[in-house]
Amino acid sequence: MPMPTYVTLLKYTEQGIRNIKESPARLEGVRKAMKAAGGELKAFYLAMGRYDAVCIAEAPNDETATRVILGIGTQGNVRTETLRVFDEAEYKKIIAAVP
Repeated sequence: MPMPTYVTLLKYTEQGIRNIKESPARLEGVRKAMKAAGGELKAFYLAMGRYDAVCIAEAPNDETATRVILGIGTQGNVRTETLRVFDEAEYKKIIAAVP
């Protein structure tokens, strides 16, 4: 059974942008934290526009994803907005159950 998927939109804080050279090491820390929690960081993208970066991850459940993301936020380098997303198979199952 596939794990739930999460898209996290990130904005660097003043501290995060001031220490941008450390961000690759921080990203590896996120990858390790997600793996330790039973999930996986599937993709990371640097972005242009309203958000500075986008992460796509899988986690066993919402609580696990939230715990890891809150842990990232406590470091003070980014502000996050996370979306629980559904793949096409999940979408079709949900739509089929709509009365």
